[in-house]
Amino acid sequence: MTSDYADPSSISRSYAWLVFALTFGLLLSDYMSRQVLNAVFPLLKAEWGLSDTQLGSLSSVVALMVGLLTFPLSVLADRWGRVKSIILMASIWGLATLGCALASNFGEMLIARFFVGVGEAAYGSVGIALILSIFPSRLRATLTGAFMAGGAFGSVLGMAIGGMIAVHMGWRWSFGTMAIFGLLLVLAYRLTVTENRLSTQERNDTCTDRIKVAKDLEIGALLKSLFSTRSVRCAYIGSGLQLFVMAAMMAWTPSYLNRYYAMRPDKAGVVSAAFVLVAGMGMVLCGIITDRFSQKDPARKWSFAISYSLISFTCMSLALQLPAGPLQLALLATGVFLVAGTSGPAGAMVARLTPTSIHATAFATLTLANNLLGLAPGPFITGMLADHFNLLMALRIITLMGLLACIMFMFGKRTYRKDLSYLDAMRDHAKTQALL
Repeated sequence: MTSDYADPSSISRSYAWLVFALTFGLLLSDYMSRQVLNAVFPLLKAEWGLSDTQLGSLSSVVALMVGLLTFPLSVLADRWGRVKSIILMASIWGLATLGCALASNFGEMLIARFFVGVGEAAYGSVGIALILSIFPSRLRATLTGAFMAGGAFGSVLGMAIGGMIAVHMGWRWSFGTMAIFGLLLVLAYRLTVTENRLSTQERNDTCTDRIKVAKDLEIGALLKSLFSTRSVRCAYIGSGLQLFVMAAMMAWTPSYLNRYYAMRPDKAGVVSAAFVLVAGMGMVLCGIITDRFSQKDPARKWSFAISYSLISFTCMSLALQLPAGPLQLALLATGVFLVAGTSGPAGAMVARLTPTSIHATAFATLTLANNLLGLAPGPFITGMLADHFNLLMALRIITLMGLLACIMFMFGKRTYRKDLSYLDAMRDHAKTQALL
């Protein structure tokens, strides 16, 4: 098994940036393949006579697979080799997206989307791990932020391009185009990036020790460290509930614009893509604001998370009570800008409330919560509610999840300082025991 840490001096700067570009390109393909479905919802509904519950399940099954398989597939990738794993994963979601283009009924489309989720499950964690292994540590924050932004950009491209292609060439070509783009990138990756060229070696003893500590933890002790305090549990749950709202809005905005604004799928896809871009910008700016004003008092991160949840809930609730028009869209855009703003504060809370040695596992747990509580059920439950009532009423109901997220962040804030004192005492005790 190779080391998780590379010696940047063994890799040329130009080659490292080429690897970053290709890995970033595959992340774009990942989210383009995932989100193109939302742009063609109206066409699938009309052609196959699908219910909104069925449409929602086609979106949710991908997030469900990501949530369930991220842990095991990430472990396998570290043991089998990251480059080989990336090539295999991208090939699976590329071929599965091609399968979506060839599907002739709902069942076949659901199976194809299932395998899209299988292929995409661990790509985010494996891709960023590979990138950080070939660059100096001083660039880690920059690279991580740039890489994760690819999710928003890929979503925008998938919805905008997918909607335009669907109108002019048919929805099958929307999926087919995404599949061809992804598979061509896989070929370029296979010809350019190899395990041998990414020669790795241990960077320092501190990193090696951290890996060893994390691996030596028994499962019971690991779980205790991940869920040891009420505040960290509230951070996991609050983050997932807030992303429930975002996932539902992102999945159903094209259909909402089509039904209530009479927009064609291409125009609805472009407008929806703009909403996704607004959400991505909100994630970045809310994180910057939170860090800037929480340097002297880290507990303020909870206050910012509470504010983002409450303001986004208020804006969306008010918007969905208004008639269709510019004011409604403006309020929705404001709510969307803030709806995922809790991602940065939640990540910071989890990092502060868990041992450094298991941060990778802690963030994987946060990803699991985000998917199983938010990204997976959001579109599906919204579809079920839309079938029972209508889409507008469904969106009004799901915004209440933002209020629940706000309450969870409030609970977390109440015990945060007490939990920090408990964790600091436990760390001091562990150091004392180690010296004896």
